[in-house]
Amino acid sequence: MAGDVILKIDGKSTENMRLSEAIELIQGDPGQKIVLRVRHEDAAEEDLPIVRAEIKVPSVLGDLRKPGNLKEWDFLYDKENKIAYLRLVEFSETSTDEMRAALKELKKEGARGLVLDLRGNPGGLLRSAKEISNLFLDEGKIVSTRGREGDEEVMTADPRETVFGPESGLQLAVLINRYSASASEIVSACLQDHKRAVVVGERSYGKGSVQNVIPMEKGQSALKLTTASYWRPSGRNIDRAPDAKETDEWGVKPDKDFEVPLTLEQRVEFVRWRNERDVVRDSSKHPKKDAVPEKDPKKDKDKEKKPYVDEVLNKAVEHLRRQIKKAGLEVPLHQQGRA
Repeated sequence: MAGDVILKIDGKSTENMRLSEAIELIQGDPGQKIVLRVRHEDAAEEDLPIVRAEIKVPSVLGDLRKPGNLKEWDFLYDKENKIAYLRLVEFSETSTDEMRAALKELKKEGARGLVLDLRGNPGGLLRSAKEISNLFLDEGKIVSTRGREGDEEVMTADPRETVFGPESGLQLAVLINRYSASASEIVSACLQDHKRAVVVGERSYGKGSVQNVIPMEKGQSALKLTTASYWRPSGRNIDRAPDAKETDEWGVKPDKDFEVPLTLEQRVEFVRWRNERDVVRDSSKHPKKDAVPEKDPKKDKDKEKKPYVDEVLNKAVEHLRRQIKKAGLEVPLHQQGRA
């Protein structure tokens, strides 16, 4: 659990042990057993038998986990208005399948709005960016790459891969910040150019270059060579040149009236809040009888602070609520009563 201190690894004390040595002792082949002696935050000690396994880290997360099953995320953020929240932390090999599965689940639950959070997402696979964009589009250009010789490769949407196309009525908002890069910019730019989503937050990083890694010296070194650049469906550039100015065309900017500028302190506070929110805690597992908690000046001071408010997410959700309400006023013809 969060706050646990590992005291022993298979009976070997971790006192004065280097981190690299501890990692080497803990890791091993899947199926092997190991016992960790840990001390919990309440000072209780316990031996934890663990079976080694391959850890698969998901790339699609929510805001909070399901109360009855902490291994799964509750993607429905606003149940009254049926607004979902999906946080994509990277564009990996499994991202498209994870995203498609989450969207199909939300479709069954009758989702009417969706916030796609790409804040802090550094990018990943170009293929995943194309496929995830395609989940919300059934036609049109997604992204194009232009090489040094002027050759262009265009990636377009395939209607067979769409889950929530424009005709679905799903209202969509994408969150970005200055650390959203590469594949994140491809998705947000694509959905913005097709007017499929409103983009909320800060201007993105501006990494629109295609790079190939060439191994050298029998794998002892490598050469990273920029071979092409990414371009938005509108034909605008994504990549930010080293001497680029704020007034130049690069990256992805939030839509008009949807920019939420943050200070450095606010960015740091957001990361800390988000990380703490993701931690699974079980304070009731090891209660200490008749224990009197010691005074902690730092914790007392933290309690005085106002709860963190995610202004970027709130702005997106409020927009979706308005759009859903607006759409709800227009009753489809097949639902109208006959005179």
